[in-house]
Amino acid sequence: MKIRILLADDHTILREGIRSLIEDEPDLEVVGEAEDGISVVKLADSLKPDVILMDLAMPLLNGLEATRQIRKNNPNAKILILTMHENEEYIRQVLATGAMGYILKDAAARELLGAIRSVHKGEVVLSPAITRLIVTDYLRWGDLSTQDSSDGLTDRERQILQLIAEGYTNKQIADILSISIKTVQAHRLNLMKKLDLHDRGELIKYAIQKKIIDI
Repeated sequence: MKIRILLADDHTILREGIRSLIEDEPDLEVVGEAEDGISVVKLADSLKPDVILMDLAMPLLNGLEATRQIRKNNPNAKILILTMHENEEYIRQVLATGAMGYILKDAAARELLGAIRSVHKGEVVLSPAITRLIVTDYLRWGDLSTQDSSDGLTDRERQILQLIAEGYTNKQIADILSISIKTVQAHRLNLMKKLDLHDRGELIKYAIQKKIIDI
């Protein structure tokens, strides 16, 4: 039986390249593609793939939040992060969400294919550069499981924070999330109160600092 893979990346060319690579492998198949975080959460729920290959910097909902939501809905989901970010903060947060692997986009094809197979078997896989970084900083990091970057925000509030930071209006956010404008406004007020922020500019700065959006 083939390993069923869901691809999540906002770059069409990259998805097409990975799909082509995977289709040459007799034991692997791509069952779905997503170009934003909201879509991958929905597809993960409907398709139930064996492995989700996830980018971090995606619109509407970033890969970290998408991973968190998928794992919340399905604690056994096997998620492999494929990203260009060799960054302590990203790695710390990703591993804390329960992702099974963290591979850099400059990895060789055989490394990526091997990582997919290893994650499917339940193994944790990290790029060599990431492993070195973790070993170097392990004592400084402390217990990853105690790290919490959410600042008390709900999943919906984090979604809305990202959308606000990406420049969407309340009406556009309401349409994207299929909720009322009043609900968006309520969430916006709540998250600003929790974070002690007072305008959109401060929200954007916070989102950048917390790696909720990429610049």
